Amino acid sequence: MNRRKFISKTAVGAGALAMTHKAFGAENMAKTNQTMTFETPKTTLEGEMIYRTLGSTGEKVSAIGLGGFHLSKPKTDEETIKLIRTAIDRGMTFMDNCWDYAEGLSEIRMGKLLKNGYRQKVFLMSKIDGRDKKSAAKQIDESLLRLQTDRIDLMQFHEIIRLEDPDKIFAEGSAFEAMQDAKKAGKIRYIGFTGHKDPFVHL
Repeated sequence: MNRRKFISKTAVGAGALAMTHKAFGAENMAKTNQTMTFETPKTTLEGEMIYRTLGSTGEKVSAIGLGGFHLSKPKTDEETIKLIRTAIDRGMTFMDNCWDYAEGLSEIRMGKLLKNGYRQKVFLMSKIDGRDKKSAAKQIDESLLRLQTDRIDLMQFHEIIRLEDPDKIFAEGSAFEAMQDAKKAGKIRYIGFTGHKDPFVHL
């Protein structure tokens, strides 16, 4: 199955999936000979924007998201703020970012623009690279600080692209424990992952 067909079939947008070890463990899949199926997300049109339900969360997000990687490109904070607030005013709600984008500058700029009521208008997501509990917890807290918010709607394990990545994340004393602790503390609402290589890694 090529990438286009895979994305079309899963219809999860940006590789974001709510996950559990049992549900997505490749070993368990092989043992039980299960088949994974995904429902097509509910789609609605409001004004100029299409909105979809994000996976099993029940959250409604814009079908088009704003990628945080590019927020460091404009020369000034003001340019970035104008860009993103214009997008939000036109109906875009799905805001992407990552702990390591431009050494934190992308999150800092997004944090500045989400003031004055804009934070309440968006579904805010970011990503971490840490694979052990200590580094993951540190990255979560740093993202919250940069984004100037007490809660991130979706925090994802970034770049799940190697066969050993899932095992590292779910090992004892690993990043998944940090994510669970952050969720219990109300720092994050949903846990997910991203990737852009072989879908088998995700299974």
